Amino acid sequence: MDRAVRRRRHALFLLFLLAGIAMASWVTRTPAIRDRLHLSTTHMGLVVFGLSLGSMAGISCSGRLVSRFGTRPVIVWGTWLLIAGMATICWGSGSASVPTVTVGLCLFGAGLGVGDVAVNVDGTDVERVGGRTTLPALHGCFSLGTVLGAGAGMAATAAGVSVHWHLAVIVLLSAGLLLYAVRAIPSDTGRAAPEEPHASDVDEHRPAVWKDGRLLLIGAIVLAMALAEGSANDWLPLLMVDGHGMDATAGSLVYAAFAAAMTLGRFAGTFLLDRFGRTLVLRASALSGALGLLIVIVSDNAVLAGAAVLLWGLGASLGFPLALSAAGESGPDQTARVSLVAVVGYVAFLVGPPGLGFLGGHVGLRPAMFVVLACVVGAAFLAPAVETGTGTGGRAAGRATDADVPATADEAGSA
Repeated sequence: MDRAVRRRRHALFLLFLLAGIAMASWVTRTPAIRDRLHLSTTHMGLVVFGLSLGSMAGISCSGRLVSRFGTRPVIVWGTWLLIAGMATICWGSGSASVPTVTVGLCLFGAGLGVGDVAVNVDGTDVERVGGRTTLPALHGCFSLGTVLGAGAGMAATAAGVSVHWHLAVIVLLSAGLLLYAVRAIPSDTGRAAPEEPHASDVDEHRPAVWKDGRLLLIGAIVLAMALAEGSANDWLPLLMVDGHGMDATAGSLVYAAFAAAMTLGRFAGTFLLDRFGRTLVLRASALSGALGLLIVIVSDNAVLAGAAVLLWGLGASLGFPLALSAAGESGPDQTARVSLVAVVGYVAFLVGPPGLGFLGGHVGLRPAMFVVLACVVGAAFLAPAVETGTGTGGRAAGRATDADVPATADEAGSA
């Protein structure tokens, strides 16, 4: 791997890390923000709907933006939008304004959505150029960011630091990370050639990507696994506080454990995928996640439920990056395919948070999680759909090395 590709790869590690820190900073402070805004669980679900709505709006246009401008500008625009959203949430928390926090979440979600396809398209291109499985480690850096962000959030909660001061520090940190990382990202990746028609028109005998049955099955897998991950991101601290009687600091600690399990699973992903193949790894992941969810839902022992979150995190760790990699290899027009699957996955972020919040307001958050459990079990049965070929990430891929996983902070130049 030449120096430019290595620098680009480290820059992507850093960008994924940034997104994870920002997301966990919001998640770990949701109990404090809810109390600050004097909201019920149902009303908090409506506020979180702003995050889902923004994410869906951003992801729906990201593929077209990447095709037109390339990944670098879209990454920059999306990350600055994310930072602006975090700053708005910070302002809304300080002023105890529900509309301001909702708008901030919408901007935050839009930034995540706009940048998501771009960084994943760039990551799949790095896999192609470098000949190494990369997406699991990239998403592992997102999870590492959530661990760091959750740890900082837990410490801030325990120390009684105001939410707005905590989030203000995250805004400054995120801006610095973006300015450092973006210099290594090339400007033309993912951009469609002027004379090249859109993927659905390339070959009139080939169905449009949204008519590709295997690709839609991959999208269904992403939907289920994104819901497993997203439901934890949105509700896990409150689930442990309201459903298992933990205090806010313990709830943040459980979320940090979930993020740590996600990180471990993703950094181990290259080895597992290379050794066992996509289908077996995805099926085992889904079953692990289902078992963890079941224990969290039915157990009345808070310690056991907290420990089961580790199984939930391990199970949810590889579904999203594995399916995106499979989508990119499933046929021509990589940008369109990754975009479609990402859009399908983001439906989980649109429907999941307000839906679980509404259901949780009526039956409790623990019973509401049966919906997530059913989806994850379904993903186990759909697992063969991810065996799309012999590209990186499957059993026939080139052997991965330890260089795929950043072992130190310096090498984790980034999810």
